[in-house]
Amino acid sequence: MIEEILKHNREFVEGKGYERFITSKYPDRKIAIVTCMDTRLVELLPAALGLRNGDVKIIKNAGGVITNPFDSTMRSLLIAVYELGVEEIMVIGHTECGVQGMNAAEMLHLMKERGVPESNISLMRHCGIDLDSWLHGFDEVEQSVAETVDLIRKHPLMTADIRVAGYVMDSLTGELRPLPIDA
Repeated sequence: MIEEILKHNREFVEGKGYERFITSKYPDRKIAIVTCMDTRLVELLPAALGLRNGDVKIIKNAGGVITNPFDSTMRSLLIAVYELGVEEIMVIGHTECGVQGMNAAEMLHLMKERGVPESNISLMRHCGIDLDSWLHGFDEVEQSVAETVDLIRKHPLMTADIRVAGYVMDSLTGELRPLPIDA
């Protein structure tokens, strides 16, 4: 499958398909979006929000959550604000998220089935990694979005003049529902 993707890439470059996507590194709309890596959102989210290449910074991860105040998502947001001119942040969860209800014990079981040795898991625990917490999903998407919004707003390195708002997108229709989180 990767070979097919690489073949397409060569044809794309040779045909100058990239020309219609040329933009700068600065988001034209001065917005960063934290959202899920779900495949249903790849084209749906930008289409449902009327976004074009260059409009926003989109930061994706499993569940669209910030798991730690110093994880790579929070770092990316700080860079977006201080280096790239972002003035607003949208946290967008979605319906039927795979991380909702994710079970750490089941994930560890699947890792072992795929050949990850118990010694590697023990080493992680010995190094202070709480795998049960780190690999745990969330119960309700609304609560997860609210917690991420709160973490961003209260982060000690985030400036108070950045608007941070939370939303849940219907993963079928693209309808965006704002969460009633105090601004």
